[in-house]
Amino acid sequence: MAVAPFSTTFFPPLPSIFTTSFSTSKSLKTPSTSSLILSQFSFETSHRKPPTADSPESDGTGAAAPTRGDRFLERHHSVEAAKFVLKENKKDRKRKKDKALKVSLAVASCYGCGAPLQTLELDAPGYVEPETYELKKKHHQLRRVICGRCRLLSHGHMITAVGGNGGYSGGKQFISAEELRDKLSHLRYEKALIVKLVDIVDFNGSFLARVRDLAGANPIILVVTKVDLLPKGTDLNCIGDWVVEATTKKKLSVLSVHLTSSKSLVGVAGVVADIQKEKKGSANVGKSAFINALLKKMAERDPVAAAAQKYRPIQSAVPGTTLGPIQIDAFLGGGKLYDTPGVHLHHRLAAVVHSEDLPALAPQSRLRGQHFQVHQLATDNEMAYKDLSSGLNGFSIFWGGLVRVDLLKVQPETCLRFYGPKGLQIHVVPTEKADEFYEKELGISLTPPSGKQTRNDWRGLETVRQLKINFEDEQSECLSGNKNLFLLAFFYRPACDVAISGLGWITVEHKKSVPNNHSDLESSVGELELAVHVPKPVEIFVRSPMPVGKAGSEWYQYRDLTEEEEEVRPRWYF
Repeated sequence: MAVAPFSTTFFPPLPSIFTTSFSTSKSLKTPSTSSLILSQFSFETSHRKPPTADSPESDGTGAAAPTRGDRFLERHHSVEAAKFVLKENKKDRKRKKDKALKVSLAVASCYGCGAPLQTLELDAPGYVEPETYELKKKHHQLRRVICGRCRLLSHGHMITAVGGNGGYSGGKQFISAEELRDKLSHLRYEKALIVKLVDIVDFNGSFLARVRDLAGANPIILVVTKVDLLPKGTDLNCIGDWVVEATTKKKLSVLSVHLTSSKSLVGVAGVVADIQKEKKGSANVGKSAFINALLKKMAERDPVAAAAQKYRPIQSAVPGTTLGPIQIDAFLGGGKLYDTPGVHLHHRLAAVVHSEDLPALAPQSRLRGQHFQVHQLATDNEMAYKDLSSGLNGFSIFWGGLVRVDLLKVQPETCLRFYGPKGLQIHVVPTEKADEFYEKELGISLTPPSGKQTRNDWRGLETVRQLKINFEDEQSECLSGNKNLFLLAFFYRPACDVAISGLGWITVEHKKSVPNNHSDLESSVGELELAVHVPKPVEIFVRSPMPVGKAGSEWYQYRDLTEEEEEVRPRWYF
């Protein structure tokens, strides 16, 4: 009996194996790789004639027995079939994930804000005149279209679009902060280099603590923006070390820290080098401005980045300017750069003030600390009756209409220095008259809020936080080393910073000459008590003092590191 070779009979081409297996093996609901092969084998053998008594040779013996080559081919086909199944399953999983998570580029978006282009709703983001849309679509130029909202933003108009938790009052709102956050959720599943931006003026308020929820296991470069706004004479070495210490306390692992200015391009070259070597932020920390500065620096050597400068993201003082991921072809090797929407944090002041007052929260020039001491109050006729022998005790300080600080227990040498926008005026009144003064001057001398309508809608300073600052902690720290050096550092080093989310910070200082002996030092320390009032739900942070100005480099002390800390500690650059 002539028998065809085993390999030809049992193993047709691979695609037919899988087709037959699924169509004939009805009893197997979820067949594994091996079960597919076995079910095919049993199907073929079931159609062979059974051996009879007249035929001494049983099936698979004698001349019909498979050769070594046939067995090798059988094993080879089995392995290849298993590989094919695993490969197809992997492709299916990847296809499903990409369909669910990847940014869809099929819908044309505004290159200024990333909002999908539309021609129906005039006030909504992404609106383009129908004639313009059809013309650009005809010539395949929709990626070069800017929407009407971005045109107004580029001319200084304050147009809001984000509402809900983390949004802000004023203007028509088309998208919630949660929806913007959802647009970034796919990042944790992608292979990407995350550039996280933090505003140095609002370091704690703009620092997204749970950034790993969005970034996943992707490497992070921390970029600190607006360092050109720090007071004159600030040592950026001290600032860099301070930022790394703060980042380490937040247990955020980053590759490197860069101090930058999108305006003067300070530090941008270092970020470019890091990005090219490795191959998003909360809202309104200067992401789009940084992207533009990044493109400007990259354009010096990369013609693709130079071409991308023509269609760059819009930047404005309105949080929520960017409403969708904006793809930018910025690398000669074909890599993509994305400007993403900011993560809106409900605890920042931008979440509660009217859109007309947003520019007042953004400093435009170098910060200069405004401070008040006892001798300044003595010249005010309204407060001449007040007993000033106890220093600032019993006074309240208003920082615009957004912050009020009650000085419950302070020493005569205590000084509060305010770092923030210059447009916010500081007023000092006795605490018993503070409520009356606030009601009378709100919207007039205490701004923001400004305007009669805004004033009527203003909910006031609902959150009050009691703070106790102990100078004795500073004393024990300062006496742990060289006595003369640390005594000097103690009496120039501020006690702490009280940071107001979305605005700036207040430095609590203790001004006094260097004591002659240890007893004088003990008499100089004590506990301070403050009550800070802010709008709800703005947060208040107490942190180590930021070493700004010339004095900062004098009192700032670098921490001694172990070898293990040196290895894992990120470097800072500027």
